[in-house]
Amino acid sequence: MENHDDELERFFARDPLMLPAYRVLEDRILAEIGADVLIRVQKTQITFSDRRVFGCASVPIRRRRGWPRHCLMVTFGLAHRLNAPRVAVATEPYPDRWTHHVLVEHADEIDDELMAWLREAHALSLSKR
Repeated sequence: MENHDDELERFFARDPLMLPAYRVLEDRILAEIGADVLIRVQKTQITFSDRRVFGCASVPIRRRRGWPRHCLMVTFGLAHRLNAPRVAVATEPYPDRWTHHVLVEHADEIDDELMAWLREAHALSLSKR
């Protein structure tokens, strides 16, 4: 069985510059949301769940014009649309469920604002049956 660090090295092989930012994100999620958060490294994304998925991290394969060459995409769902300049894309896949994508270029962008959104997404996921 592959260990977590090996999984991360493989996941970030196409953009290793984003691994340090991801590690800050993971550390803050475990510290601020809970050490029992399940982290699952998949082929195209890393999911964070506690009964239900509340957030994801990925390295964009397709980039829109103007997106940075190296970035980590942090994705989370809320019951409302965020009107924040940091949100690169927001979609409403079904009523009152907004999926938000925030692009992170540097580890210091994993800040209190982003973590507040992830905590809100976590609370929303726990409220769902």
